[in-house]
Amino acid sequence: MTSLTRLALASSCAFGFATLALPAFAVTGAEVLENTCAACHATGGDGKIDRIDAVRKTPEAWDMTVVRMMRNHEVALSDEERLAVVRYLSDTRGLSVAETEGLRYILEREPVANDAGPSELMTQTCSRCHSYARVALQRRTPEDWEHLINFHLGQFPTLEYQALARDRDWWGIAQTEIHDFLSATYPMGEAPAPYDGDLSGSYILAGRQPGQGDYTGTLTIAKADRDYTVEMVLSGEVERRFTGTGRIIGAGEWRASLSDGTTEIRQVFALNEDGSITGRWFDRTYDVTGGRISAVKAGSAAQVLAVVPPRLKIGEATEVRISGPALGDGLTLPEGVTGSVTAATPEGITLTLTATGSPRAIELDLGVQKAALVAYDSIDRITVVPELTLARIGGNGGPIPKTPAQFEAMAWINGADGQAGTEDDLALGYLPASWRLENFDEAALAMEDTKFAGTIDAQGLFMPADAGPNPERPMSTNNVGNLKVVAEVGEGGQVLSAEAHLYATVQRFVDAPIR
Repeated sequence: MTSLTRLALASSCAFGFATLALPAFAVTGAEVLENTCAACHATGGDGKIDRIDAVRKTPEAWDMTVVRMMRNHEVALSDEERLAVVRYLSDTRGLSVAETEGLRYILEREPVANDAGPSELMTQTCSRCHSYARVALQRRTPEDWEHLINFHLGQFPTLEYQALARDRDWWGIAQTEIHDFLSATYPMGEAPAPYDGDLSGSYILAGRQPGQGDYTGTLTIAKADRDYTVEMVLSGEVERRFTGTGRIIGAGEWRASLSDGTTEIRQVFALNEDGSITGRWFDRTYDVTGGRISAVKAGSAAQVLAVVPPRLKIGEATEVRISGPALGDGLTLPEGVTGSVTAATPEGITLTLTATGSPRAIELDLGVQKAALVAYDSIDRITVVPELTLARIGGNGGPIPKTPAQFEAMAWINGADGQAGTEDDLALGYLPASWRLENFDEAALAMEDTKFAGTIDAQGLFMPADAGPNPERPMSTNNVGNLKVVAEVGEGGQVLSAEAHLYATVQRFVDAPIR
């Protein structure tokens, strides 16, 4: 394999390093670190390797570092060596699951339009080029944070001349305020011990795929050498069965690749201290398409994973499914709610409930667990989720696929203050809606964006148009657009509507594992 071919492979596989099926390693990560990495990174008298022992990262971030070494410094690693050293670095110099809390969306490829730093200064300094989560998902010594700041200016010298940098002493601020904040907020600390248990077993799960609805199911994991075989069954309107292989990396990171015969998906899950598994699975091609899961081992202590639907129409009997283990006993209904358990399985219980009285939050006492619902008489408003997002043109014979956008309609009742959008509002969950696109402004109308930028289907999935010049548009511009996404929900003789903002924009030409 030529070095150019190897580099192309390393770059294209960057996000999938942890999910490839591999034979037993003939080389260990420790050997790669000692024989290859330490050839350039000096080892000090304390046994620590320069730069490498001054940072802790997620598996994806370590892979980005290794690929950069291969690309920029011509470090020759086979696929096996690369995977081995990334896994070893993640095991010995990784983050705990707790340290990733609130930031996992970027690892799980949860579609977000942008994310902000903890202050306007950090947002302007870091988040204008990449996600702030990319910053916060690492730990460094003060000296290495300084190295990273210097690296940015050396690697991207035009930083000082860009917007939000040229109007201030960017370099001076970076060396002082930014460095001090990073060093204090994300200190090096101690690396957590790698996970040393056996994840094998049968799990019950519950979750939701936007646009497709709620599901329950099972997750079956079995040990296979260092890794695992895995089967995930999702039971919604249509049952889907995925099989593949997965592995545990570091202190509690699960990565897996599965297929149902037609669609390849990836799992990015966290192994939590209480034994539960949480995270997101997504389509390998369209990572916007996917769903969240919460899973616990079958036969474990009582735990509520999901309540579907999360609402009771006052005066009407409603069938409610509560997913989770050991929930069959001990039901106590609150005042103003009548009903009973109509079915119980090891995976959950089904109840038929009727609420009376006024709209309010309701809590069912299941003995050792509680389940939350909302009683309502009519819907006050809906919102579109997400309110702002991006889609990207693509395809059309090019190497970069389209990036769709998925929308849903969330129903609400106003709280006791009667005002919409205040803290006491109560969410009723997602409802089916009808969808349409409108031009966002006069410029979009003039360019006929709704005609050219893409289409939205009955499930709220926007699929952007093809990439490339379009001779039917002014100046043969491509099929980008600035759009309103309008949802309408019919309920009790009324029609409620809400809007979201969608930019159908150009391809993401550089798509790093951590965006």
